[in-house]
Amino acid sequence: MKKIGLLVKEASESRIKDGVKSSKGIIIIKYSGVASPDMSVLRKSLKTSGSDLFVVKNSVARRAMKGLGLDDLIKSIESPCGFIFFKDEPVGISKILCNFRKEHEKLVLEGGLLEKKLLTSGDIETMSKLPSVDVLRAQVVCALNGPIVKLVVVLNQTLKKFVYCIDQIRQSKSK
Repeated sequence: MKKIGLLVKEASESRIKDGVKSSKGIIIIKYSGVASPDMSVLRKSLKTSGSDLFVVKNSVARRAMKGLGLDDLIKSIESPCGFIFFKDEPVGISKILCNFRKEHEKLVLEGGLLEKKLLTSGDIETMSKLPSVDVLRAQVVCALNGPIVKLVVVLNQTLKKFVYCIDQIRQSKSK
């Protein structure tokens, strides 16, 4: 029979592995010096964006990363750290983290993984400055709609000119 501590470590390692495999990506943060109520606020705001913050012992996290073949992320796991697993767009999560970091300077963005590509803290900050997917979609629709509207206006003007010309001919013949 296994000890409870060993069972908890195995469950935590399994959760990290499952989280990495089932999510679009992960972000690793260091939260040393951030108060517990503030961390609860961060958890809630991340939960509303469809992501999950998981805090685990460093030894368990390193073992899980080694088991997944993510040796490059092992060096990011120092001091108290947390894993943010996300399945949707990373831009919203990075905005939440960067805004939270403005108020809580002790929070450190270590890096992460996005669809098998390593992220640095600079990448996460850059993503936070990007518009969301919905805004980008709206911009594409407007860009595609512009030429169509111009074509309709030009064709409409051509028809108006034709009708005006016909009317002028009618008026000149009626005189």
